[in-house]
Amino acid sequence: MLTGGPLDVLTGDYLAELTMLILGRDRLRDPKKGYAKTFLGQLEECLGLAHERGVRIVANAGGLNPAGLADAVRELADRLGIPARVAHVEGDDVTLRFPDSLAAHAYLGGAGIATCLRAGADVVVTGRVTDAALVTGPAAAHFGWSADAYDRLAGAVVAGHVLECGTQATGGNYAFFTDHEPQTLRRPGFPLAELHEDGSSVITKHDGTGGVVDLGTVTAQLLYETSGARYAGPDVTARLDSIRLTQEAPDRVRIDGVRGEAPPPTLKVGLNRLGGFRNEVVFVLTGLDIEDKAALVRQQMDEALAKSRPADVRWELARTDRPDADTEETASALLRLVVRDADQDTVGRALSGAAVELALGSYPGFHVTAPPGKGSPYGVFEAAYVDQDTVEHTAVLPDGTRLRIDPPPRCLDRDRVHALAAAEQPSLPEPLPDGPVRRVPLGRVAGARSGDKGGDANVGVWVRTDDAWRWLAHTLTVDRFRELLPETTDLTVVRHLLPNLRALNFVVAGILGEGVASQARFDPQAKALGEWLRARHLDIPEVLL
Repeated sequence: MLTGGPLDVLTGDYLAELTMLILGRDRLRDPKKGYAKTFLGQLEECLGLAHERGVRIVANAGGLNPAGLADAVRELADRLGIPARVAHVEGDDVTLRFPDSLAAHAYLGGAGIATCLRAGADVVVTGRVTDAALVTGPAAAHFGWSADAYDRLAGAVVAGHVLECGTQATGGNYAFFTDHEPQTLRRPGFPLAELHEDGSSVITKHDGTGGVVDLGTVTAQLLYETSGARYAGPDVTARLDSIRLTQEAPDRVRIDGVRGEAPPPTLKVGLNRLGGFRNEVVFVLTGLDIEDKAALVRQQMDEALAKSRPADVRWELARTDRPDADTEETASALLRLVVRDADQDTVGRALSGAAVELALGSYPGFHVTAPPGKGSPYGVFEAAYVDQDTVEHTAVLPDGTRLRIDPPPRCLDRDRVHALAAAEQPSLPEPLPDGPVRRVPLGRVAGARSGDKGGDANVGVWVRTDDAWRWLAHTLTVDRFRELLPETTDLTVVRHLLPNLRALNFVVAGILGEGVASQARFDPQAKALGEWLRARHLDIPEVLL
């Protein structure tokens, strides 16, 4: 990013939900840690170049200890002989309010970042801020936006959301990747946003870098880890249903028309705690009688674990086997046993002893992919909320001055937001006329992007033509979604319409259990849930194929 072309601010997003748990465990071992150490390694390579080119760096790599990282950055700059002015943002740590948590951090907005940049900081590190705050902060500082410039701030939030996952906006993890030559997406370049004073932006990338920026790649990222039309954050509530996308030129997508509303009065808090211990063993079942082999070993394991049965026992049979297979691996299915309990011995010695003792007395061809270990701790993620005015959002300037950041001047009550959303449901387009259909995968006409938010998952589905939208909006109902993805049958599924993007967004409550760290599911972050949906067959009008 520093060598490929002009740049004003280089941002870095280091804090996934799982990362906060990992940093929390680091801090338990050493109270001076708790920040992303990889950031320092990267900064050592490029701080001099950034200073030479006048590029400011804003990153949330401070994690649980932004002050500690700021000190480490100053030491690094002194050692390298670079006169970098370093500031940090703190106040997100609310762990003391949640005594049972390992780490509890409020998602702050970009106002603290803006204050640091206005004070002349070259490097700003933060703790837990929203991903989009890394863009709203620099934008507000550069253009002098006030806290109630909602449309402008909302435009920056949308740009920040496109940028936050890096190359996912330039062809990475892209549903229609086969539309492009393999060499185009082999090494996609990072996206950048050209921000304008009115809140509009152009998403692009440096000339000569790989990947692609088009309506599809930007739409896919806009749907990632979102829900309804109102995308509420600490700075502003961005109206995702107001977004207009225009392919301005090759690798240039303009975003404009974004409307904003006041933010909610509360901040989301990410709670991470240790949930207990987990272990697993994968039995390999080869050849004939797969179901009978699975039933036998399940009965044997249930009996062996009867005296000290784990609190949570889950079995899953993956039929990866094929008939008359020409390799042993493709003749084999995988039976996965996952156990969880508050006691490490219950998921450790008890499980490993039971599995190993069956080696000579179970189904023919008995073996496992790896012997079970002693059991490892797993984490649980939960969301809570605290009032904005009770959080000590603080900017610590390069000279050490500490400035308290005021909460937003006006807020929208969450109940009011829900009432507005219910009253403003967009109307459906005219249905596509009846005609001949073919039974093919949904992915022949629709793209998808899915991801996790705590224990929930979202699946955004979009199409590329108005006719396809007319068909999708009427066809892919909640009932059809559950029919195509049977794992969601007994879960709460909410569908949101985003006509400007020709998209539907489905939020599936509870499919990921207690979050990614608990590894409750084969795909614990729901990253491939959308691809499973695209692979399901249904009747699609021939006119769309």
